[in-house]
Amino acid sequence: MNKLEFIEKVKLLNIKISDVQAENFFIYMKLLLEWNKKMNLTAITNEDEVILKHFIDSLTINKYMNGKKVMDIGTGAGFPSIPLKIVNKDIPFILVDSLNKRINFLDEVRRKLQLENLVLIHSRAEDLALKEEYRENIDIVVARAVASLRILVEYMLPFVKMGGLCICMKGPNIEDEIESAQNAIDILGGKIEKIEKIILPESNIERSIILIRKIKKTNSKYPRKAGIPSKNPL
Repeated sequence: MNKLEFIEKVKLLNIKISDVQAENFFIYMKLLLEWNKKMNLTAITNEDEVILKHFIDSLTINKYMNGKKVMDIGTGAGFPSIPLKIVNKDIPFILVDSLNKRINFLDEVRRKLQLENLVLIHSRAEDLALKEEYRENIDIVVARAVASLRILVEYMLPFVKMGGLCICMKGPNIEDEIESAQNAIDILGGKIEKIEKIILPESNIERSIILIRKIKKTNSKYPRKAGIPSKNPL
């Protein structure tokens, strides 16, 4: 896929990008595939598949970006935040990951693409959420392919300010996952506002987007110590 074809594909999501932005996506892809040879960033190495399953997939939540502060928990190789940042230059993003080598990769991406208002943090979400500058101070918290929903909300909701939004990006079959997460969502102060089912453009790949609104403050005992949410979910 060339840059012109990529620009047209992104248009299918009602997003217009410039030649410069398209070029940034291709620089990002080159870095991703280069670094992937020496560390595990992605199992997807075909360029067209990277474009569809990483870039386009990440941009499916672009319509929910509204100029406020965004945090990406367990960002990994930068999905969904780097694609979202490329098309939303002025929105501040905070990318969090527990592996420093991934943060090093993202620092290289930030430098090569000259991305401003992009903060990279090496930390466990459970530890970072205890810091006053981040706790209940983020407008939108996103996560993609990090953990099951009942675990994920304990990582995410403590960061979200009152009235703010969690955006959980999931695969197609999530009904059981949602049902088992209802108790955790309630305990942590959230409420499911919308579940959006989508098919990635010009494919048969199904995705689910779960929007959770923060409706009450999260009790100070959450999140629990690092490792406990995954071992003993709410």
